[in-house]
Amino acid sequence: MMNMGSSDGEKCPFDLNFDPDTFKPGDLVSYRVDGSMRDMPFVGVLVEVHDDYVMLGHCGADNKPDGNIMRGTRTDRPLVSEADALA
Repeated sequence: MMNMGSSDGEKCPFDLNFDPDTFKPGDLVSYRVDGSMRDMPFVGVLVEVHDDYVMLGHCGADNKPDGNIMRGTRTDRPLVSEADALA
């Protein structure tokens, strides 16, 4: 996520966790949305971590979950359904 929106090599302003083995509630993650938004990166906050999935919300003010809570895959960049993301 380096250089996103910046041409001067500026680093991403978020400290993201890309290691699903160390996921814990409160971690910031980069997540993807299946469907028409698949190529766009989003930043989310983990709310719950389970063996094979996570529950997360879009990262809002003060790095707190904003909006609906979505179910995502427990992978380096969780994948959520477009229906959940737009609910």
